[in-house]
Amino acid sequence: MPSHLSRAELDELDAALRARRRELREEIYEELTSRDNKLYAELAGQVHDMEEEAVAGFVSDLSLTFLERYMRELDAVEAALTRLREGRYGICEDTGEPIPFERLQVNPTATRTLDAQVRHEQQQPQPPTL
Repeated sequence: MPSHLSRAELDELDAALRARRRELREEIYEELTSRDNKLYAELAGQVHDMEEEAVAGFVSDLSLTFLERYMRELDAVEAALTRLREGRYGICEDTGEPIPFERLQVNPTATRTLDAQVRHEQQQPQPPTL
């Protein structure tokens, strides 16, 4: 157990992660079985012009975007639960410093301290502007 987090803090964070995992699984299930996907199938089967095809494609793309976001977050939650089980939870992957409990309460999947996260994001390539 990381020395900077008490058992009560770890239990609180574990419960938050498990609750979010349940929510994400439900959201993924709902997205996969939603009427939007059925609507896309219906629209795609009835497409008669380019405008209708664009709408059908947009509905499909939007559903896939949400699904990808949910899956990425679910992966992060699972990784955090693994770190928690292995006693590596709450330690910055860049600096090895403890991640403050308050940061973990706000973002239980955090893998870096706030300063390390800012540095990491500043080092990432920026998308081109048009």
